[in-house]
Amino acid sequence: MDATAGAVWGRTEQQDFRSRVRGTLLGVAVGDALGAPVDGLTLDGIREVHGAEGVVDLAPAYGRRGAVTDRTQLTLFTVDGLIRAQVRRDTGAWHPPTDLHRAYLRWAATQRDWGPDLRRKDDGWLAREEWLYARRDPARALLLGLGDEVMGTLDVPKNPGEAGPEAAARSAPFGLLVGWEPQLVVQLAVECAAQTHGHPTAYLAAGAYAVIVHALARGDSLDGAVQRALALLAARPGHQPVSEALQHALGAVRQGIPSPARVADLAGEGTAERVVSAAVYCALVGEDVRHGLRLAVNHDGPSATTGVLTGGLLGALHGETALPPAWLVELEGRPTILELADDFAMEMTQGPALHGPAGASPAWLTRYPRA
Repeated sequence: MDATAGAVWGRTEQQDFRSRVRGTLLGVAVGDALGAPVDGLTLDGIREVHGAEGVVDLAPAYGRRGAVTDRTQLTLFTVDGLIRAQVRRDTGAWHPPTDLHRAYLRWAATQRDWGPDLRRKDDGWLAREEWLYARRDPARALLLGLGDEVMGTLDVPKNPGEAGPEAAARSAPFGLLVGWEPQLVVQLAVECAAQTHGHPTAYLAAGAYAVIVHALARGDSLDGAVQRALALLAARPGHQPVSEALQHALGAVRQGIPSPARVADLAGEGTAERVVSAAVYCALVGEDVRHGLRLAVNHDGPSATTGVLTGGLLGALHGETALPPAWLVELEGRPTILELADDFAMEMTQGPALHGPAGASPAWLTRYPRA
């Protein structure tokens, strides 16, 4: 049996899946928007600007409330690349890391160009969304890793010393491949992370995060999802820092009332495995989505990235209706995020009705070209 082939989908399963896809992508963006105004500030700095409780609501960043950063931008291009991989499979070509790399290069073009270039016929619809052509302080490793056409691989990764969390922060969509076997989800996330972040802890943290989202999207508990990730990581060389960080997150849950100090302690120096562990902790102890996300952004560590990772977990766990409506209303790019989420859910549940080797919907191929 093909390990990447999905199950047969009934209506209830399709609706649950779509809610989790929407929840994941909106959760990523809402966590990003909540953390963006205070990213890079210490807890004292956050409190100085936003009061004793820190940031408790969306605040202005990049000239507006609800603004997202490159972390959300890249998450959306991850989804775009995954849909394109499925569509291109009709041609007999099947190498998803290449399709993801092409998607990430389309993102890199948004960071250089003034706006969409309509002459690029193979861009598809996402790269023509003008609001994505905003530079939101992307990490140097992203611009360097995607600065030429050469694709980083596990054998020859880009930025081999880069252990930052940015690759993990774009990896939630891999977990939404619910028809895939978990080990394949890990492998794809790891290979795609190495295109910009070549340090083993960075790409293994991305794989661990993706497979936690995968278990949640399949209906597992968060604790159970982390245990599955630990079991899958154990076979991979260099997994120890990532495994230890996740175990610390599980242990911290039993250490009393959640506090900014505990989140900062887990996030440490802001390396990938530490920030993923802080996000897992915030999602585990959060009383609801709002509480979990506020915990994720009010600390001395990287607020936006912790918010992104926590939001992706909570959205996959609870679905879109658990997200705070007042935050969604102000969220930058919400129509695009929802449109992309619904396209992804449709592709994953009803792809054969949209395209196949024998024929395809012309509108779908305009949105997601096979090239």
